[in-house]
Amino acid sequence: MGYATLDDLKERLDWTLDGDEERIALSALEDASDLAAHYGRDWPSDAAPRTVRTLVLRACKRYMSNPEGYVQSRAGDESLGWSDAAGENAGTVFFTGEEIKLLATLAGRATGLYSAGVTAWRSVRRPVTAGLVPVENAGKPFPLFADEWGPG
Repeated sequence: MGYATLDDLKERLDWTLDGDEERIALSALEDASDLAAHYGRDWPSDAAPRTVRTLVLRACKRYMSNPEGYVQSRAGDESLGWSDAAGENAGTVFFTGEEIKLLATLAGRATGLYSAGVTAWRSVRRPVTAGLVPVENAGKPFPLFADEWGPG
């Protein structure tokens, strides 16, 4: 089960892969596809949203372009640097936080705060007479609540 092919990845890279790089790229595609199924859902390969394919290829290109996860390099004395920003993902195939959120959204598992109205079994809603504010020189009281049923 892979959401992208080696040929798809080759089209996005700026160089021609040698034999070892092709082997590494195939493993990266497999890892990225597994992560996409984990963070999203296990879509059938032929029915996955196109965005899943794009995200898998983006993660693989990021890895293939910088497999060690360097964020700093200097040629003079040959110093290299890593960042803690990538954390344990430095030098591996990974999705960014925004990519993980997008995969969850594509899978229908978006996070957030939701509210749901709750009523008792066989209850009947009745209009609330409280919640109306008297208005001087006007015949009709002003509603304090959003609707006649109460706050909400």
